[in-house]
Amino acid sequence: MKLSIKFCKTIFLPVLFSLWLVGCNQEPPPKTVIRPVLTQKVEIKENWRESTYAGEVKARYNMALGFRIGGKIVERFVEVGQVVAPGTLLARLDPQDSNLQLLNAQGGLEAAKAEKRKAELDLERYNKLFKQKMISAAEHLRFSNTLAIAEARYIQAEANLEVARNQSGYTHLYADEGGVIVSMNMEVGQVVVAGQTVVNVALPDEKEVVIAVAENRLNEVHNADEVKISLWANPNKFYRGKVREISPGADPVTRTYTVKISLLDKDPQIQLGMTTTVIIVQKEQGKVARLPLPSIYQKDDKPAVWVYSAQTSTVQLQPVEIQEYLFDAVLIRSGLKTGQIVVVAGVNKLHEGQQVRLMDND
Repeated sequence: MKLSIKFCKTIFLPVLFSLWLVGCNQEPPPKTVIRPVLTQKVEIKENWRESTYAGEVKARYNMALGFRIGGKIVERFVEVGQVVAPGTLLARLDPQDSNLQLLNAQGGLEAAKAEKRKAELDLERYNKLFKQKMISAAEHLRFSNTLAIAEARYIQAEANLEVARNQSGYTHLYADEGGVIVSMNMEVGQVVVAGQTVVNVALPDEKEVVIAVAENRLNEVHNADEVKISLWANPNKFYRGKVREISPGADPVTRTYTVKISLLDKDPQIQLGMTTTVIIVQKEQGKVARLPLPSIYQKDDKPAVWVYSAQTSTVQLQPVEIQEYLFDAVLIRSGLKTGQIVVVAGVNKLHEGQQVRLMDND
C-alpha cells in the first residue's frame, strides 16, 4: 500500500505541476481593433467642370527700345530686373561721329549764312544800278535769283544743323515710361544698327497671365464661365481672370496655343514672372458629387463606395454611377445623397458590415 501511494505521487504530481504552468502561461484572447477611416461628407452640387493649367505673370504692354542711330555702345547703366522711371538713362553710344556731323552742320550753316549775306548785298547794289538803268532787267533778275538760292541754302543748312543736333542726342537711350527691365540684348563694345532692339521694358500697371493650351482643350477656354487664378507663392488666395486673347496659330515647337488672361483683381503681391495656377471653369448640365479618386472601390468591375452608418458605426458598400474621372477626383452622377459619409482612403481593406471609427473623432 505504501508503494502504491509513493508511485501515485511520483506520476501525478509532475503532471499536475505541468498543467498548472500551462494555465499560467495562457494569454487572454486578443482585443478587437476598430479600424480608423478617413471620410468625407457627400455634397450634391452643380456640375462645374474645372481644368487646371500652369501660367506665368507677364506685363500686357512691353516697350522694345533701341537707338535711333547706329554706333558702338560705350556705357550701359541698367540690369535685368531693375525698375526704371521715365527718362532714366539706359545706355550711351560713342558720340565721336555724331559730334563731327554736328560740327559739319554748324560749318555748313555759317557758310550758307555768309553766302546769303553776300547775295543780299549784291542785290542791294544792283537794285541801285537797275534804277539808274545801268544794268539790264535780265542781269537784275539773275542777282535776285542768286539771293533766292542763297536763302534756300541757308534754310537747308539750318535744317541740317537741327538734324545733326538730334542725331547727337540720339547717342543716349532713355526710358520713355517707367517699368521693369525684363530683357537686354546689349553689351559694352557692341555695335548696333539704328532701330535694333536692345532693351525690353515691361509696364507693370496692367498684368496678365499667359498659359499654353493643347488644341483638344481650346473649347474649354472658349466656353469658360469663370477663370480663377492663384499664385504658387499663395495658393489659398484666388483672383478673378478673363480670357483676353487666344493665339490663332499653334507654337511650331510645342504645338500648343498661347492664351492670355487678364487679371481683374489688382494686388501688389502679384509680381512679374511669378508662376500661377489657372483654373478654367465650365458649368455643365446636371448635378454631381465630387469625391477623391481613392474613394472608388471596384466590385465585379463596377464602381462603388463605402458608406458609413453613424447608428451602427459600420460601413456598407454602395454602387454608384460615374459621371467623369478627373485628374485628382471623380464625379458621381447617381447613387449617393447629400449628407452621406463616404470613406475616401483605404477602401480596399474594408469589408461589408465592418465596424470602423472616424479619424475626425480621434
